[in-house]
Amino acid sequence: MDIALDLGTANSRVRINPEENAIDEPSVIAFNTEDNEILAYGTDAYRMLGRTSAKISVVFPLEGGVIAESGLVEEMVNIFLCEVCTSRVVMPRVVACIPGDITEVEKRAVVGAISSFGVRRVLLIEAAKAAAFGTGLDIMSPHGVMVVDLGAGTIDAAVMSLGGVSVSKTVKQAGNAMDDEIIKYIRKQHSLIIGKAMAKSCKEALACLIPFDSERSFRVKGRDAVRGLPRAVEVTSTEIMQAVKDIGVNIINMITDVLEDTPPELLSDIHSDGITLTGGLSQLYGLRELLEKETGIRIRVAKDPQDCVVKGCFRATKYIEEAEAQKSSLNPLMTVY
Repeated sequence: MDIALDLGTANSRVRINPEENAIDEPSVIAFNTEDNEILAYGTDAYRMLGRTSAKISVVFPLEGGVIAESGLVEEMVNIFLCEVCTSRVVMPRVVACIPGDITEVEKRAVVGAISSFGVRRVLLIEAAKAAAFGTGLDIMSPHGVMVVDLGAGTIDAAVMSLGGVSVSKTVKQAGNAMDDEIIKYIRKQHSLIIGKAMAKSCKEALACLIPFDSERSFRVKGRDAVRGLPRAVEVTSTEIMQAVKDIGVNIINMITDVLEDTPPELLSDIHSDGITLTGGLSQLYGLRELLEKETGIRIRVAKDPQDCVVKGCFRATKYIEEAEAQKSSLNPLMTVY
C-alpha cells in the first residue's frame, strides 16, 4: 500500500487513491496539559481553538512547513495513518512533501514522525515538485516548468527540468502571516483584540491585492482592548487590503527574484508556457493580475489548488521502486528512509 501525505502548516491531507483525499483535516491537536492525553484532532480540535479551559491546550504542531512539536506530530500522523491503514499485515510506503529549503535535521524529524507508525519506506519530495505533478505538468523532460506553491506556512517557488530543481526559493511569510497582520491591523485601527480563527475568516472573506468591483464588509468580534468587554466592528475589504498588501508585494518580489536567477533557456520555456500557482493562497484576489502585470508572463491558477501537493505526492508513488533501486539520477523523489 502506497500513501501520499501532505503535512501542511494549516491542513494535513492523506491520499490512498488518485480520485480523492482519504483525510483532509486542520493540523491541530488538543491535549490535556496535566497528563498529555490527546483529546481531539483536526476539525474537532480546531473548533476548540480559543475556547478551552486552563487544563486544555490547542496547538498547531507544525510551523513554517516544518515540525515544531515532534511528539504531537507523531501522535497526529499515527491517528491519520491508522484511519487509512485498516490492515497492518503489509506495512505501507509513504511519500511525504517537504519545503524546498528544509535542513537535514528538519528532514529527519519528518521521517521520524512518519516512521513511528511502522511503515516500510518513507520517501520525501519537495513541495514544488509535488505541486507540479499534481497539476499534471511534465517536469521529467528537458523543458523548463515553474510552479509557485502558496500555503499557510511557506511559499515555495521553483523552476524545474529533468526531474530536478534548477532554481528555487522558499519564504515563510504566507497565509498565516496574513492572519497575524489582520490581527495587528484591527487592534491598532479599531482597538479590538481578535483570535486567529476570526482573522482567518476575515481573510477568506475580504483579503485582496486589488479592490473588488464593489466594497465588501465583514463583522469581526472580539474583546475591546481598552474596556476588556466584548465588541464587534464592521471592517471593509479596503482596510484588509491595506493590512495584507506588504506580504503580497513580498510574494511578487520573491517570484521575480527566482525568474532573475533562472537560466535563459529555461526562462524562454516559462515565457511560452506561463507560471502555475497552487496552494490555498493562490486564490487571493488580485494576485494573478498583479503577477502578470509585473512579470509579463501568463499566470495560471491550478484547479483545486489546495489539493495539488497531496495529489502530486500520490502520482510520485510510481517512482518508488526506481528510487529504492537507485536506478536513475533523474528520480524526483529524495532519499529513501
